[in-house]
Amino acid sequence: MKKKEASSPNSRRNFLKSTALATAGITFIPRHVMGGPGFLAPSDKLVVAGIGVGGKGESDIHNFAKTGKADIGFLCDVDDRRAADSIARFPKAKYYKDYREMLDKESKNFDAVSISTPDHNHAVQTMAAMDLGKHVYVQKPLTHDIYEARKLTEGATRNRVVTQMGNQGASGDGVRKMMEWYDADLIGKVHTVYVWTDRPVWPQGIPWPEQGNASVPKELDWDLWLGTAPYKEYISGLVPFNWRGWWDYGTGALGDMGCHLIEPPYRVLDLKYPKDVQCSVGSVYVDEFQRGYFPESCPPSSHVTMTFPENEKTDGDVTMHWMDGGIKPTRPEELGPNETFGDGGNGVLFIGTKGKMMCSTYGRDPRLLPTSRTETVNVPQKIERVPGGESGHYAQWVEGAIAGYGNKKMSSPFEIAGPLTETLLIANLALRGVDIRKPYQNDEGQTRYNYPGRDIKMIWDADNMRVTNLDEANKFVKRDYRDGWSL
Repeated sequence: MKKKEASSPNSRRNFLKSTALATAGITFIPRHVMGGPGFLAPSDKLVVAGIGVGGKGESDIHNFAKTGKADIGFLCDVDDRRAADSIARFPKAKYYKDYREMLDKESKNFDAVSISTPDHNHAVQTMAAMDLGKHVYVQKPLTHDIYEARKLTEGATRNRVVTQMGNQGASGDGVRKMMEWYDADLIGKVHTVYVWTDRPVWPQGIPWPEQGNASVPKELDWDLWLGTAPYKEYISGLVPFNWRGWWDYGTGALGDMGCHLIEPPYRVLDLKYPKDVQCSVGSVYVDEFQRGYFPESCPPSSHVTMTFPENEKTDGDVTMHWMDGGIKPTRPEELGPNETFGDGGNGVLFIGTKGKMMCSTYGRDPRLLPTSRTETVNVPQKIERVPGGESGHYAQWVEGAIAGYGNKKMSSPFEIAGPLTETLLIANLALRGVDIRKPYQNDEGQTRYNYPGRDIKMIWDADNMRVTNLDEANKFVKRDYRDGWSL
C-alpha cells in the first residue's frame, strides 16, 4: 500500500486543479485526495470503480450508489453487451475494457473497487486493487482456488483495506437470531449439519462442446475474458453464465451457493477449516455400456462430508453434509408432512443434543423444530443487527470504507470470507479428487484406469494447505495461471 503523505491546503488545491485538467469530464474527487483514509470530504462520497458491471455486477454498483454515499466513477467489462445497462445508468463514469489499464491510469481517481467477474479472475483483480490501497467488495466465492483465498486474506490485512464478500445473508437478521438461539442453549450442542441446494441450474457433468462455427462476438474481448485460464477457442453458450460448470472458470454449485448456505453454520458454530473431507458424485449417461465422468466439468450432483474439529462452541467434532443437484437429507421427524423443508430448493438443518433448527437461503426464515416452538421462544436480542439487514450489506461496506480500515465492523470481511471460501473449495477438492486417474495395462494389454481418490477420506492439513494422504489432489489447491498473469 502506498503511504499517503500529509498535504497542505495549497498543495491539495494545486493537485485538484491539475487532476481536474488531466481528467476533463470526470467530476468525481476520490476521498483519499481530500485527506486520506477516514477523512470526510465535503460530498462525503466514496468513489467506486466496477470491474465486471453486467448482471450481478450491475446490481452491486447500483446498490452502492443507492446508499447516497458512493459515486460510481469508473466501469470496466470485457463485454460491451454486458456493460451497456451500467453505462446507461452511470453516464458520467469512464469506461474501460481491461481492468489493468483502468488501475494503471485511474488509480488516483477512485477509492474502492467492486469486482463481479467469473471466479477464475477474482484473485488477480482483487489483489491488484488491494496492492494499490483500494477497498474491495468481491462477489462470492471470493476465489477459485484455496491458495488464492489464503493470499487474499493475508493481503487485506497487509494493505489495511476494508473488504467485504458479496454473500449478503451474512448481514441478515436470520443468522444473528440463530446465533442467539444457539448461545441460549435451545438446541444443545450441534454435532451434525446438513446443507443442500437445487443448483446447478446450468450444464454440468458433460464433455467440452465441439468448436463448431462459433465466432467471438465483436463486443467481447475473449482473451481478456479467459484471463488466468488456459487458452481455448471460443464456444457459444459459455458466456455470460454457463462457465460456472467448468473447472477452468467456475466452482460449480458449491461456489455459487456455498457461501450463502454454509455461512450460517460457519458463523453459529464458529467453524474454521475442516480436518477431513470425502464425497460421492453423480455420473452421467454415456451409452448402454457405461456411465461417465468428465474431469473438465463439475459433477451433475454430489454429496460431500466434512469434519470440523471441536471448538468452544461444540462438544466434539461437527460433521457437515453438503448436497447438491437435487439431493436432500431425510426430512426431520419434527417437521410436519406439509411443511416446507428449508425453502424447498435450498436449506440448512442443525442437529443438536437437545433439538434442531433450520433456515432457508441466506439464513432467512430461521425456525426451531417443531416449527410451533419458534413462536413460543423469547430469547433477548444480544447481537447488534445490520441496518437494512441483507440490503444493508452494501451500505455497510461503503460506510466502512469511508470510516477507514478497522473503524467499522464488516459482516463478511476477508478474515471471515477467506476461510469460509477455503472450506467450500476444500469440498471441491474432494469432488475433483474422485476423478484422478491412474492408467494401467490389463492382461490383454488394454489401458484401464484406477481412481485412487474415490473411496478414501482425504485428510486436510490446513496450515500447509495440502491433502496429506493423496498427493495428486494437491495440484488443485493452486492452479497454474496462463502466461502473462500472476497473483
